[in-house]
Amino acid sequence: MFFASDNSGPVHPKVLQALTEANSGYAMGYGADSQMDALRDTLRALFEAPEAAVHLVATGTAANALALATLTQPYQTVFCSDVAHIHEDECNAPEFYSGGAKLTLVPCGDKMTPQALRTAIAGEETRGVHGPQRGPVAISQVTERGSVYSLDELQALTTVAKEFDLPVHLDGARFANAMVALDCTPAEMSWKAGVDAVSFGGTKNGCMGVEAVIFFDPKHAWEFELRRKRGAHLFSKNRYLAAQMLGYLKDGLWLENAAKANANSAYLAEGLRKAGAEFLHRPDANMIFASLPRAAHQRAFAAGASYHLWDGPLEGPEDEMVGARFVCDWSISTTQIDQFLALL
Repeated sequence: MFFASDNSGPVHPKVLQALTEANSGYAMGYGADSQMDALRDTLRALFEAPEAAVHLVATGTAANALALATLTQPYQTVFCSDVAHIHEDECNAPEFYSGGAKLTLVPCGDKMTPQALRTAIAGEETRGVHGPQRGPVAISQVTERGSVYSLDELQALTTVAKEFDLPVHLDGARFANAMVALDCTPAEMSWKAGVDAVSFGGTKNGCMGVEAVIFFDPKHAWEFELRRKRGAHLFSKNRYLAAQMLGYLKDGLWLENAAKANANSAYLAEGLRKAGAEFLHRPDANMIFASLPRAAHQRAFAAGASYHLWDGPLEGPEDEMVGARFVCDWSISTTQIDQFLALL
């Protein structure tokens, strides 16, 4: 009954097998290995982007912060949702790695709208040398509240960014989950929708710890490499990062895992509805925000369930509705979900 995070699940056996197979003999370090060459070709083909620059890091924070630093000058500002991961959960890493660029929050509570984004962008670069200059737009897909932007919604946001000649970064920690939900291609959810750079996640969907940073314009490649090295995120034994991602992509495992996670979440959501839950956001992929009576949470936690309360403590009036976040990964079984639902 573990719904705390898709970071907490096991590594998929096929990813472990790929690591085992890579753990033989010798290979050049720092990305000059055959595994990285194969992965670069694989991701370029997958994204229909033969010239794309492909780099690996071990964490989502590194992927987002270094990608944004590459697209941002220290005197600029990054436009993002007011609940974006780069704002709430990365300890100012984007500001640190960019040398002091700030974040301008677009009020939305989850999904940005073109109107709100345009207003935020227009509000900057109005004070000449005294104020922050306009920088990239950062979009999370899946969002931090479990929603998924449609392709039209993505295109509308990137169109606003392009009106101001600003690059767009996509935080794709749950890229596969969003893609499965939309039934689209990687290219359709990235450069064809106007995105310039993607943090392509693997860790939350069955990998041990690997994220790819993809720039569709290769002019950014060298600067990213320098920033990654200077920021202490260049792995000497890069083949083990590449091997994970290759195992993850082989035979569509990444899509299979995401489909399982999304299906698990849909199954849980239906059970929560029957238990009288009130949904705070529409659960489009593998993350659910819903309120239940405090007594139900108390029973669940007492029985060993693991998830995060969102807007209230465990102690208090039993009939008061308390919000919580539930996340499903590929490995959770319907038996575990049924066990949890029975408690409610």
